[in-house]
Amino acid sequence: MRYGCCGSMVARRADGTGIEIVEQLKEMGFDYIELSLAHIMALSDSDFDVLGERLRQTGLRCEACNNFFPPQIRLTGSAADLPLTLDYVERAFRRASLLGAEVIVFGSSGAKNVPEGFSRDRAWMQIVHLLRALDPPAEKYGITVAIEPLNRLESNIVNTAAEGLKLAREVNREHIQLLVDYYHLMMEQESPDIILEAADSIRHLHFAEPEGRVFPRGLNPGYSAFFARLKEIGYTGRLSLEAYSGEFAVDAPRSLSLLKKLENEVWDG
Repeated sequence: MRYGCCGSMVARRADGTGIEIVEQLKEMGFDYIELSLAHIMALSDSDFDVLGERLRQTGLRCEACNNFFPPQIRLTGSAADLPLTLDYVERAFRRASLLGAEVIVFGSSGAKNVPEGFSRDRAWMQIVHLLRALDPPAEKYGITVAIEPLNRLESNIVNTAAEGLKLAREVNREHIQLLVDYYHLMMEQESPDIILEAADSIRHLHFAEPEGRVFPRGLNPGYSAFFARLKEIGYTGRLSLEAYSGEFAVDAPRSLSLLKKLENEVWDG
């Protein structure tokens, strides 16, 4: 597998992209960085150029982006505006592709949460129509949109990996697939066996220790079960650590070593 780290959850800079950890990730042995697309889209052209140059100088690509949509772009409810959204998508895909992104994560609870009093079924179909409309520009820029189910404490629609898989299958477009996040999986008390059912749709993974959503510090049976299912489906794609940390310089390399050790033990075992 290829291992990356999401910068936004440990970001300290005002721009919120998470770019400030890129040199550390390179030194620690990570394969890529995952940056916040909504924050990247808020950058001026000159600041975006500076960010891109920093990546080039470091030699670590932004192979994935999380935080697709900012909350002010409404995707469900009466305020949803598909043409306006697709204008943002075109610009966002262009910037992401210039940074080397191949996967864009669609969680975006603030943008997609169903407004109070609005039909959940209508909101679901709004999301289906949006995702189908994303397929042509995604193909144009060589990007896969990975649906990220978010636990019910964060979102009121698409909470489980099973629901994410249902959504991906209903959308039924090549460039719209699925992400499985270990943290959300455990928060919803969902069995990792969903990985077996979703095998053909999984294009990206996120990982964090559920207790506190922090960087994992030691092996546990839940991690092993998760990796065992990945082994069963022959997953060799990307996994990004998406976690909080009070001591990033210690937590990140330790977690990377732990996950590689876990992968090797499960694969070899």
